[in-house]
Amino acid sequence: MEWEQLEYFQTLARMEHMTKAADVLSISQPALSRSIARLESHLNVQLFDRQGRVIKLNKYGQMFLKRVDAMINEYEKGKKEIQQLLQPDQGEISFGFLHTLGAFFVPDLLASFRQHYPKVQFQLQQNHSYWLLEKLKTNELDLCVFAAIEPAKMIHWVKLWSEDLFLFVPSGHPLAERDEVDLKEIAEEPFILLKSGYALRLTVDELLEKENVKPTIIFEGEEVSTIAGFVGAGLGVSILPDVEGLDHQKITKVKMKNHTTREIGMGWLQGKYLSPVAEKFKEYILSYSKHRSENKEKI
Repeated sequence: MEWEQLEYFQTLARMEHMTKAADVLSISQPALSRSIARLESHLNVQLFDRQGRVIKLNKYGQMFLKRVDAMINEYEKGKKEIQQLLQPDQGEISFGFLHTLGAFFVPDLLASFRQHYPKVQFQLQQNHSYWLLEKLKTNELDLCVFAAIEPAKMIHWVKLWSEDLFLFVPSGHPLAERDEVDLKEIAEEPFILLKSGYALRLTVDELLEKENVKPTIIFEGEEVSTIAGFVGAGLGVSILPDVEGLDHQKITKVKMKNHTTREIGMGWLQGKYLSPVAEKFKEYILSYSKHRSENKEKI
């Protein structure tokens, strides 16, 4: 049995049309027929049911196709890994990041990295932490930067930095002039929060519950910028990190006596093969984040 017989079988199994499959494979129809016949002879079973010009994959063919798909997939992965080793400064990285990092951290990070590795391509995904965690678990992403959430055995997570959470109020709000606010003072205020299921929302919920504050939530959004916009319009208050890009002319951040932070870190799937360039990017994220945090402390 030859490797090309498996490739021919896979194509024919997908198309179930001898002439079209031969055209796709750039071989003659008789040559394709002979190749499939030799494969069936080697396996000692028919893989297709034939009725005149109609050809249909049978149950044995369906069973064999699953194995052939797996073999060819592993072969292609092996080729890709070898090419990546031969060209360690090139390749593609699938990278996911928390939605609040899309306005400042990630663009600067990628621009800086590509100064060193201009041939690297990125597949980017932006979403909340739990969504990113699932994408890591299903091996759809190489690396992610997201908030600390409940531990997952299959995910390795490394802290990059911590960020304070603040009470955000409209700039004309009576509390806007305060240096510090106790959460109990805003118990009667209308709240604008992220939707349930977001890691930041879970942190805020736990904080409010700890202080026995039962918020009246008038709106739940999916983006911090949207939440800030609603606060700036005077529709309510919120608890958010002070991410870059917020309009501080319309909103004011106030420290909370109930001091709370959230941790941002990088995660990847335990045991997952990372290409050489993905490994370089992982190390670059660590050093870039450390340098960024040190510069912030000096300010």
